Amino acid sequence: MRVRVLFFGVLKEMIGKSVDLLDLADGASLRDVLALYESQNPRLKESLPSLAMAVNQEYSGPDTKLRENDEIALLPPVSGGAPEEAQRRLYASIVREVINTSQTIASLKRGEDGAALVFEGVVRNQTRGRKTLYLDYEAYEEMALEQMESLTVRAVERFQIRDVAIVHRLGRLEIGETSVLIAVASVHRAAAFDACRWLIDTLKRTVPIWKKEYFEDGAVWADGEPFPAEIPRANL
Repeated sequence: MRVRVLFFGVLKEMIGKSVDLLDLADGASLRDVLALYESQNPRLKESLPSLAMAVNQEYSGPDTKLRENDEIALLPPVSGGAPEEAQRRLYASIVREVINTSQTIASLKRGEDGAALVFEGVVRNQTRGRKTLYLDYEAYEEMALEQMESLTVRAVERFQIRDVAIVHRLGRLEIGETSVLIAVASVHRAAAFDACRWLIDTLKRTVPIWKKEYFEDGAVWADGEPFPAEIPRANL
């Protein structure tokens, strides 16, 4: 059977490609795919404890059985960086143009809201003392959008907010530009603050989006926080 394998972030550079087609025996699992790439690139073994995997845009463990035409993704920790519908319109989006914060929050607010809260993640001009020139974001877009949409639903249920929007930008971003916007509308401010903090923290740990940081003396993929315990790792 033939499957399609996707690589993102630092893995793309380690493996030397972003997409690969594999012919596997019937009954093969993700474990077999990992073993194959580890034999081709021994450095991959060091990364396995921090990697997550997805099959057809669903997080999956090493023993997951594969089928013809499955899409497999090997996912390094996402871009958060180490610590330093009817009546409700829930939505998330991924864009490549400048994020319009005022337009997003204006479209969200209603007369019954007592709070409208906005969080913007902004590109700063330095990282750990190194001058940053710009950032470049990439994503496993279909899965990232699905995960973001799931977060909006969970936030409404968990915090009893009325509505929420998440917008993430991809591509090259200059200093001062907004990379991610979270807007929350709620009757009460406490729920809006709690939901906004939970949304950005969870997004940065679980949604497959990565950033590459460009400095005057080189470029690196940003170190990510470990995936949550409930997401299977690529350990063999």
